[in-house]
Amino acid sequence: MTAIHPITEQLTAAGRAIEHGSFAIIDAEVGPHAYTPEQWPLVRRMIHANADFDFNGLTVFHPQAMAAGLAAVRKGGTPIVADVEMICTGLSAPRLQHFGLTTRHYISDADVIEQAQVEGTTRAVQAMRKAHREGQLAGAIVGIGNAPTALIEVVRLIREEGVRPALVIGMPVGFVSAAESKDLLMQVDEVPWVAIRGRKGGSTLVVAAIHALLSFAESQPAA
Repeated sequence: MTAIHPITEQLTAAGRAIEHGSFAIIDAEVGPHAYTPEQWPLVRRMIHANADFDFNGLTVFHPQAMAAGLAAVRKGGTPIVADVEMICTGLSAPRLQHFGLTTRHYISDADVIEQAQVEGTTRAVQAMRKAHREGQLAGAIVGIGNAPTALIEVVRLIREEGVRPALVIGMPVGFVSAAESKDLLMQVDEVPWVAIRGRKGGSTLVVAAIHALLSFAESQPAA
């Protein structure tokens, strides 16, 4: 009998049956993979979000990524700092509330827009700088699904200014600097991360990855 996790699963039996059925199909069709039992549910949920089996292989984990994500969720009060509002909107409010997590994004703030215009940078760069100034990046789960320049800036802040997020989920999608930004992240040793090789990515994948972390936290209660 499959255990039911009431916080992070669908609220109705019919909804759970569809989701569990989808996961079973993915498990049956995915073929071999090299992910650990902790990593695979996150990859599977990303496949489920896009019906794209390429994420089996494209998804890469820092060795401490799942442990760090679990600790950040269990800690409570951990901010989730996103590059765009779409990530904050896509996350389940009841699931976040259960774990005491909050969301932040700065991409549309007037001062962020003004500074980007003055310095000739992107809003995404200035949004990450503002998050750092306000102390929101330290110990945070950082989710980047849209803006490669945001991820490049986060890597710079880690390397040059000693910023230490709990976990960086770096999955920007696109053709200009998207793959390169993720390559930079995958060279980071100081901070755990989850990334996708190449051009694929997107906010829906960041949401799926965070929801997988929440499910992991519910299924692996603290001792």
